[in-house]
Amino acid sequence: MTKRIGILTAGGDAPGLNAAIRGFGKAAIQEHGWELIGFRDGMRGLAENRFTELDAGALSGILTTGGTMLGTSRDKVHRMMVDGEARDMIPTIVENYDKDQLDALVCLGGGGTAKNAKRLMDAGLNVIHLPKTIDNDIVHTDTSFGFATALEIATEAVDRLHSTAHSHHRIILTEIMGHRAGWLALGAGMAGGADVILLPEIPYSVEAIAEKIERRRSRGSSFSVVAVAEGALSVADHAELEHARALVKDASTPERKAMAKRGVKALEASHRANTFTLAEQLEAATGLEARVSILGYVQRGGSPCGADRMLGTRLGVAGASAIAEGRHGVMVADRGHGTDLVPLADVAGRTKFVPADHEWIQAARAVGTALGD
Repeated sequence: MTKRIGILTAGGDAPGLNAAIRGFGKAAIQEHGWELIGFRDGMRGLAENRFTELDAGALSGILTTGGTMLGTSRDKVHRMMVDGEARDMIPTIVENYDKDQLDALVCLGGGGTAKNAKRLMDAGLNVIHLPKTIDNDIVHTDTSFGFATALEIATEAVDRLHSTAHSHHRIILTEIMGHRAGWLALGAGMAGGADVILLPEIPYSVEAIAEKIERRRSRGSSFSVVAVAEGALSVADHAELEHARALVKDASTPERKAMAKRGVKALEASHRANTFTLAEQLEAATGLEARVSILGYVQRGGSPCGADRMLGTRLGVAGASAIAEGRHGVMVADRGHGTDLVPLADVAGRTKFVPADHEWIQAARAVGTALGD
């Protein structure tokens, strides 16, 4: 019998989403003969049952475009804001799934989407997750579509800032996306030849960074480029945040846990602007002018690179094959030169951090890049 499949994109936009929609959709329609509908604006569109029929014509010409043709949102299915209050929309989503006569739902997104997908799986829906994020922080997959393009964009930015730093004898700090994991800053910093790379996984000290800059100046280099992941923290800030997170784990009542979580969010928000503080501290420590360049959402935008087009297509096609084989409740992972199906229970709620002994870390240190520790 002809299957009817729903597909949506959720979380932050990223290059390669349309490639993955196209890869899955063309395989579903042309190879398997299924019907395909696309839900608008992520989980919210699923809850409101806003969708469009997708055919071969609708999927034509989207391979090279950035963003997502379906729109996206960051809504949580169990706590979605409706008429000013948070509501559990899972029962409504289950009703829509049945009303639309779906055989499976394909969710393209990052860590938050994986958690939403698992909640829907637990509610009885046949769900497939395709990993998307420029942060490359999804566990059990070598990479996620969006990362390669963002890496190229951030690397080019670091390249371009070298000339300004050199011309004006300045320290230039480039803030790169990566709140919890530093893969993007590490990769762009290495590829762009940054002198210092600061990651969320390695707390930094201003003294260690200043020492690196002074060593460069003693050898005749009166400028430095610092690649800073947006979640990088000083030793003191890191200790404060870890203490706050420990309070969440140790909370004895729901009220105390909620209060502790608010404390963590407040600290995370206050530390996000510390790149400017760090610039001031480095100016004071070295006597060199320091400037900050925040790449922001430009890292998400534009046409996907060839690697992300390939990855999105591969994972999309593999997702269609998984549904054809009756496999659900899984993420389609990129593994080596192929793909693998990983249970959503092993993915949801987990983050892939940069290990302290990772090859990229070892290579960065070997070529003389400082990591702030």
